[in-house]
Amino acid sequence: MLIDTHVHLNDEQYDEDLQEVIDRAREAGVDRMFVVGFDTPTIERAMELVDQYDFLYAIIGWHPVDAIDYTEEREQWIEDLAKHPKVIGIGEMGLDYHWDKSPKDVQKEVFRKQIALAKRVNLPIVIHNREATQDCVDILMEEHAEEVGGIMHSFSGSPEIADVVINKLGFYISLGGPVTFKNAKQPKEVAKHVPLDRLLVETDAPYLSPHPYRGKRNEPMRVTLVAEQIAELRGISYEEVAKQTTENAERLFNLEK
Repeated sequence: MLIDTHVHLNDEQYDEDLQEVIDRAREAGVDRMFVVGFDTPTIERAMELVDQYDFLYAIIGWHPVDAIDYTEEREQWIEDLAKHPKVIGIGEMGLDYHWDKSPKDVQKEVFRKQIALAKRVNLPIVIHNREATQDCVDILMEEHAEEVGGIMHSFSGSPEIADVVINKLGFYISLGGPVTFKNAKQPKEVAKHVPLDRLLVETDAPYLSPHPYRGKRNEPMRVTLVAEQIAELRGISYEEVAKQTTENAERLFNLEK
């Protein structure tokens, strides 16, 4: 069994065939999926889905690209929703310097506010980082994010950065489709380097579909391809990767086995 720790089943791309997508994932051995909401519509949809399916859980927060739209009212709304028993984490939050919708100083302020929110509700955090690695790590350290723990989602950094967030913050490293890309040298290095008890797997579906489906709509059943690639790179069995990454997710998010 596998857990897809980061999937956007709340995306409009699944409006026509959501049940089929879920069925394919379950048949492939993906027995739980964590649905991430990162703005008002996707949070609302995530909450609907976790009430509908007992094997879906929600992670809710505010995306850094939209940090400029973050308000006290939205923060209070997220904090109130976090009391729901199936909300297991806060995110995705962080920094994104690729797009310029939200100024960097606004992104940093909203990032810090959400770490504080996570501490208030005592839930781990899920970090989105794009072209902002050092600033992300600095803020996590300054805000003592180790008090709640969390995930570097769709990790694209170096093995050295992975060591810092694991050893100084107690975080987990999550790998998705890019680890299967032929030219993705760094994710492959990370997959071999990170201790197995600190690794998680994800799809980020409908994005980042793994090889040989690159460029197509992704779906959670393909997290099996991520786990297979990690097993191959580490020279261990698929079953061992599945077992350990599942235990890691259960430990971080305080889930029953």
